[in-house]
Amino acid sequence: MASSPTTRNKVAVIGSGNIGTDLMIKVLRLSTTLEMGALVGIDPESDGLARATRMGVTAVSTGVEGLLALPDFDDIAIVFDATSAGAHLHNDAALAGTHVSVIDLTPAAIGPYVVPAVNLDAHLGTRNVNMVTCGGQATIPVVAAISQVTQVHYAEIVASIASKSAGPGTRANIDEFTETTSRAIEVVGGATRGKAIIVLNPAEPPLLMRDTVLAIVDAVDRAAIEASVEAMVAKVAAYVPGYRLKQKVQFRAIGPDAPERTLTPGLPPAERLVVSVFLEVEGAAHYLPAYAGNLDIMTSAALQVAERMVATHHTHAEALADTEMAATS
Repeated sequence: MASSPTTRNKVAVIGSGNIGTDLMIKVLRLSTTLEMGALVGIDPESDGLARATRMGVTAVSTGVEGLLALPDFDDIAIVFDATSAGAHLHNDAALAGTHVSVIDLTPAAIGPYVVPAVNLDAHLGTRNVNMVTCGGQATIPVVAAISQVTQVHYAEIVASIASKSAGPGTRANIDEFTETTSRAIEVVGGATRGKAIIVLNPAEPPLLMRDTVLAIVDAVDRAAIEASVEAMVAKVAAYVPGYRLKQKVQFRAIGPDAPERTLTPGLPPAERLVVSVFLEVEGAAHYLPAYAGNLDIMTSAALQVAERMVATHHTHAEALADTEMAATS
């Protein structure tokens, strides 16, 4: 990467479908530190590659091999992969050993799970980071917020998205979605046990993305949980403007014989709470309509990661330069 904070760092996006094209447009319209180096696909007739050409972005229709063959590949600092879990395995292997950092928007989960509002700082120097899933980006911050206040024994999330916003990559990765999101609820969110469900809603007109979080927790001050959740929602909304609570956090006490106890087998009887959080994600409509909040939260989160990576690199480079200057003065 370049060391000057005024120099834009070139990025490439692999995947010319819905997510990749939306991400390209976000880089072009929103970023002050990133520059599009290429949009990469495998279908020369795709709308994404045609749009890239119209917008002055290098369009590559021969996949990751075509990206590696670009004369200016050495200028690219970060590669986003917005393909599928299976394709990412091939793409990451092809990029291994090169100088680029990889931000994986598929459920392949080769690298550590990253949710910017929760654990980005811990993984800024990692070569390959995984953005979990759209449902994970929407709900794991809430699970983490509750975990900051009390023990989360079980967390279940349901992500409901408009069927029209689910492209072939999303549909091909349904199993990986549930597995990756469930694991990340535990690893990043802090739940002892996590479960994820995705619903492709065919309603017309298409509905905005809706997410629910149900958590079984040790009884604690309810106001503390509510304050932690609201603070976390504001933190996510700083980089996903359409992210919001649909209503106030809900609480319900469960007794020793409540059916929810079956979700936490082996726990000794104690006073516990069911915490329910209802979220909505409205997209920015950069490429697809506003109902596609599931795309918007993924691309917005990935953009946040890339910009923080660049900023961290600049900070380290400046510190190194100051040290070298002090040593020679």
